[in-house]
Amino acid sequence: MPPRLTSLADDARIAFDNLADRASGLVNPTVRLGVTGLSRSGKTVFISSLVHNLLHGGRLPLFEPVQSGRVSAVRLEPQPDDAVPRFQYEDHIRALVRDRVWPDSTRAISELRITLDYQSASGWNRLFSPGRLSIDIVDYPGEWLLDLPLLGKDYRTFSEETIALAQIGVRSELSQEWLALTRAADINAGADEMAARELATAFAGYLKACKADERSLSTLPPGRLLLPGDLDGSPALTFAPLVLSPGARPDRGSLWAMMERRYEAYKSVVVKPFFREHFARLDRQIVLVDALQAMNRGPEALQDLERALTDVLACFRPGTNSLLSSLLGRRIDRVLVAATKADHLHHESHDRLDALTRRLVDRAIARIGMAGAGIDVMALASVRATREASVKRDGHELPVIVGTPMEGETIAGERFDGQRKTAIFPGDLPLDPGSLFDRIASGETADTLSDVNVVRFRPPHLEETGGIKLSVPHIRLDRAMQFLFGDRLA
Repeated sequence: MPPRLTSLADDARIAFDNLADRASGLVNPTVRLGVTGLSRSGKTVFISSLVHNLLHGGRLPLFEPVQSGRVSAVRLEPQPDDAVPRFQYEDHIRALVRDRVWPDSTRAISELRITLDYQSASGWNRLFSPGRLSIDIVDYPGEWLLDLPLLGKDYRTFSEETIALAQIGVRSELSQEWLALTRAADINAGADEMAARELATAFAGYLKACKADERSLSTLPPGRLLLPGDLDGSPALTFAPLVLSPGARPDRGSLWAMMERRYEAYKSVVVKPFFREHFARLDRQIVLVDALQAMNRGPEALQDLERALTDVLACFRPGTNSLLSSLLGRRIDRVLVAATKADHLHHESHDRLDALTRRLVDRAIARIGMAGAGIDVMALASVRATREASVKRDGHELPVIVGTPMEGETIAGERFDGQRKTAIFPGDLPLDPGSLFDRIASGETADTLSDVNVVRFRPPHLEETGGIKLSVPHIRLDRAMQFLFGDRLA
């Protein structure tokens, strides 16, 4: 089981916040939905498409409240947390629909409230008053979520685990400069700001190299070293793991003592406030993953994605809330792990992507000994950038997807300008995801684990028909809505 992440004082503050939320919920029923993702998984696109489809009457056949006609009105409202930046929905949807460019990725926390007026499915409930539900969408970087396990680790454990991981596979190549500096450092020498900065810069460089597109590794704490924001250059972010002598303790005023103190400051200043003020107040959560990218980057990227999911799921406490637990130890009722970019595959492979992601999650759950209640998995595309077609080749029908590759994309040696559509055969995923992990266990060293062609497409072109604004096309977004908050609109 995961280690305890909070102190009694933290628990008291969390309980106070939960009481305040529940009191407010008596007047305006609310569900707080956390949205996060790992390594370019499309958090901003997911939120923008979800809100756009609700506001503009999108095609949502699997979202029962809309499909049955029980939702009478949908509107954006001011968010309740004045100290949290607003999710700039209008800017992001303009980029998607008008400019046909993907919006900038999440770099900090933001929030948006959307409210639905609905008629209850229960005749008894309809006797009292029309229903209303506000959904507070809390958007935060996946790197922040991967920081939460640090709350249960001291500096020695953090250093030992990080250095051990850095010596495995491709990480051993990417970490050479940082590890050389770390091994040469005199940890018992007097604290030196320039030495600390040099080590922290090299360590952050290693993490950034791991995250780069050509590697696409996922387990990269501390996350704020990748997204420093207004803390850039602060002592709380100027630290790195060190090679520590077994059983020894740091000398007062030493480099070791400085690094240990700053690591603890990082947890106090960065991680704990996020956990207490945001994460511990969530009711539902979706975790977006780019499983296709990991598979195309090879066994190490896929293993690292599984490792990251294990760390992520260990942070959640899924399960049904009782009255007492909802006030004092609020649980996240439902967690959805969604593999994005299903539109990069023909629909024949959607179930295979779903099965592969489910296998990743099931293995993660088994490793941390957590029951799967309240957790679901699916493949989706928040914005469908392609359509399906078929072409004849050698007398056979070949399923293809058609879209506009982004400028600079290269297919079979042909470079695209971002304007011309093309049809590509997306390839196939393994029919049995277990075979994929068997290949990894047997020491598979191929650069890729699938025959899928991952091509970046521009968002689709949407035309107005008779003055009617079309909603953003998607794949299974309605199914995700039904799982995440459909029951709260019953």
